[in-house]
Amino acid sequence: MKTIVITGGTSGLGQALAHTYLERGDRVVVVSRDAGKGETYLRQAKKDGHGGRAFFIEADLSLVSENQRVVEEVKSDFPVVDALVLCARFFRSYRRVTSEGIEHHLALFYLSRYLLSHGLAECLEKAPEPVVVNVAGPGNHMVPIHWDDLELERGYDGWDAMLLGGRLNDLLGVHFDTEHQERGIRYVLLFPGNIAGGFVGEFHPVMTVRAEEMRRAGAPIQGGVRLVSALIDSPPSETLSAFQERRPLNVRGGSTFDPDDAKRLHDITQDLIQRAGRGAP
Repeated sequence: MKTIVITGGTSGLGQALAHTYLERGDRVVVVSRDAGKGETYLRQAKKDGHGGRAFFIEADLSLVSENQRVVEEVKSDFPVVDALVLCARFFRSYRRVTSEGIEHHLALFYLSRYLLSHGLAECLEKAPEPVVVNVAGPGNHMVPIHWDDLELERGYDGWDAMLLGGRLNDLLGVHFDTEHQERGIRYVLLFPGNIAGGFVGEFHPVMTVRAEEMRRAGAPIQGGVRLVSALIDSPPSETLSAFQERRPLNVRGGSTFDPDDAKRLHDITQDLIQRAGRGAP
């Protein structure tokens, strides 16, 4: 029996993955801020005869403190984690700042994934074939990194924030691999394509129309489930890999996966974490 931890597991791709692995007989820990959906997940699992293997952790993953609590809870209750699947994301047309003083999209789409990836490495290391599947948007070298303005204070745009998050997650993968390569953990960056039901958020009027069009045009969710489950069931041999759907990307060259940029981002991230600990000014 595997233990699978899924963020954003009460909707979309994360939810479908959770039910898939419960059906297979595995233990599935879902992390989400929506307590109502979490209760629905647990109730459905019990109805289907999987109640003893379904777990829910309520947490606002846009907060550093909440991610740290989740890490400690998982380490205490599930000392061996076979797979960590990072799906939580929330598009925002308007700039928002968390109660800890961090721009919301950066906090949820990048900082949470950094904290959970590194924080659960000890649990992952104990599994026979450990893997982190970071569902992001790897390999978009056309998107610049605003090193002096990662929180987009000077001209926020929701698309820019989302695409920047993808770039930062590429560098997270590089740094994670540098730090934990000897542990044997496979870190996979994946863009599963436009999946039906996978684009949620707070949209301005024009973006609301576009979001609905994307939902209608999205591919069936089971295609995304097959992509992720294949990576969990048979992780790549390389400790770091990236895929746009099934197409592998070169993670050992080019500016998108630059080790120096990864180290630079890691140092900035440590400052962000310390700042969040002090709270909003």
